[in-house]
Order: sequence, then structure tokens, then C-alpha cells
Amino acid sequence: MKSIKIELKWAIIFSVVMLLWMVLEKTLGWHDKLIAKHAVYTNFFAPIAILVYVFALLDKKKSLGGEMGFKTAFVSGSIISMLVALISPLAQYITHNYITPDFFTNVQTYAVESGNMNIEEAKAYFNFKGYVYQSFIGALLMGIATTAIVAIFVRSKNK
Repeated sequence: MKSIKIELKWAIIFSVVMLLWMVLEKTLGWHDKLIAKHAVYTNFFAPIAILVYVFALLDKKKSLGGEMGFKTAFVSGSIISMLVALISPLAQYITHNYITPDFFTNVQTYAVESGNMNIEEAKAYFNFKGYVYQSFIGALLMGIATTAIVAIFVRSKNK
């Protein structure tokens, strides 16, 4: 099996960047006083996530002497996505136990007070187990979709 050092490095970088984003969200009040805007504001992370994938695939290309076809870029990005997905339960643990331990209580309260859910529905949807599942699946699906697009732009044109 070929070395996946670069992919592992970028999966860790992505996870650290995501944790720093969680700190920013918490600091800006998106997990408490501005929780009503959280669903919209959290999407501002998308361009940052895309940039991480661009830098990762450019790093991979550089490691290959500046030549990389779409398939190689796509495989590399997909490996990064799988590794991020595997790291995501730990990232969720850190997020919800250290960065923002009141998030689930806050979002459940908001969902009930806004009339979107009753308390049972809110507790069933907004919980650690659900977020671990969502982050794992999201990392895979969004990572692979991002990879497919980014790979088009970073591939060598003559490959």
C-alpha cells in the first residue's frame, strides 16, 4: 500500500481547523445567545473546508513532482475524507465536552421555544450520538464531493 502520510497530515489539519472553527462559533455566541442563527452561520465554514482540500491536494501534487491526474487527486482527497470521518467522533467529543458543553441543551431549548419541535423530538435529534453520526456521514459525503470538484482544478492539465 502506498504511503498516506500526506493524507493523514491533512486529515489532522482539517480536524484541527474544524475544532478552531467551533471555538470561533462558541466565542461569537452562535452556540448560545445567537443560536437562532447557528444553522446559517455554521455554513460559513464551507469556504475554509474547501481551501483545506485545495491546499491538501496541491501538497499531494507537489509531492508527486508537480504532476497529478484527476484520478490520483480524487483518490487522495477521498482518503483524506475517510480519515476525517474516522477522526470526527473524537472531534465531536472534544467539541461537546470541552469547547461548548452546553450546546445540546441550548439548541434543544431553542428548538422547543421556537415551536419547531417538542422536547422529546429535540432531545432525539440534538444529542452527541446523532452528531457523531452526522459528522461521520457529512465528512464522507461532503469531503468526497469537494474532492471531486477540487481535483478538477488541481490536476495537471496534460494528464
